[in-house]
Amino acid sequence: MLGISIYLSNQSITEQETYIKKMNQLGFSSIFTSLHIPEDDPNMYKERLLALGKLAIKYNMELICDISPKSLNYLRLSWENAHELKNFGITGLRVDYGVAVETIAKLSNQMAIALNASTITQQDIEQLRNHGANFTSIEAWHNYYPRPETGLALEDFNEKNRWLKSEGIKVMAFIPGDGEKRGPLFEGLPTIEEQRRQSTFSSFLEFESNKWVDKILIGDPSISEASMKQFAKYKEGIVLLRADYFGGDEYIYDRLETKQTNRQDAARDVIRSTESRQYGLTGDYPVKPENTIARKAGSITIDNEKYGRYQGEIQITKRNLPADDKVNVIGQVIKEDRAILPFIKGGICFQIEWVASKGD
Repeated sequence: MLGISIYLSNQSITEQETYIKKMNQLGFSSIFTSLHIPEDDPNMYKERLLALGKLAIKYNMELICDISPKSLNYLRLSWENAHELKNFGITGLRVDYGVAVETIAKLSNQMAIALNASTITQQDIEQLRNHGANFTSIEAWHNYYPRPETGLALEDFNEKNRWLKSEGIKVMAFIPGDGEKRGPLFEGLPTIEEQRRQSTFSSFLEFESNKWVDKILIGDPSISEASMKQFAKYKEGIVLLRADYFGGDEYIYDRLETKQTNRQDAARDVIRSTESRQYGLTGDYPVKPENTIARKAGSITIDNEKYGRYQGEIQITKRNLPADDKVNVIGQVIKEDRAILPFIKGGICFQIEWVASKGD
């Protein structure tokens, strides 16, 4: 499942609906929001929460809220009747320190409950079971980390998630948005530190291929138009790669903008276009040797006439490779999208979108 984050003080209801509608059309079906309500204007938050709840219902999306006892008090509720938040369109609560196990177990039989993935222990799980918790309604949610250098290491993340999954608990993690960042630091909101400077789409692909992750939410309040386009293509079953245009024969470049497929017998070093060989992507069009330079990772290449029957084969390098006078380098995947290349496995479809700049 894919989800987004909405922060009640950041956007107007109209702006929220615009974003929610776009993301819902791209296959996102979950919304996270925080109800750590500031003391200065709790009534405003209640109104905005009700409006957000209506949007969640309108677009058939779950709405999970991070909430505190003070926030519940502002809403004239307590942990004992927190399930009444369902009347606001809220489908689940993220609970953390200080909430009794008995209360969590009771709530899990009334609505979805997200527990802190980093702090939950075996003892917590045993106590929840002893109090009759409904584990089909319980998930483990990782935090996001606004401060650089404080996100989790992938190895530790996977280790914790393996244990959670062995206990039958679904796992959620955050990826950063690459549009508007959330303040006050504006440094991205990832769970994994390594993803802090990555694009939203490449971070998504990394978690989607991680068997220990069930749900992926964007922590920041928006993503770039480029990432939206990539998610839209992915919904069609295509990985969209943006690439720098190196100039040269426009016929070849135009042909490369069609959908292609990495060969089922995926190579170690390169992504090989099935269509460029099987269906003659360039037909009988001769490919003269040109720009036969060293192939840095992310280089887009075409075999020239010196390669005989391989002439016209399109490849994308997954690692640095030496120059070959039989292989023309015609472009390069942009830096932001090179992290995507390891996830184009055998049989995966991809498409190249040329951008104006020249490769670095």
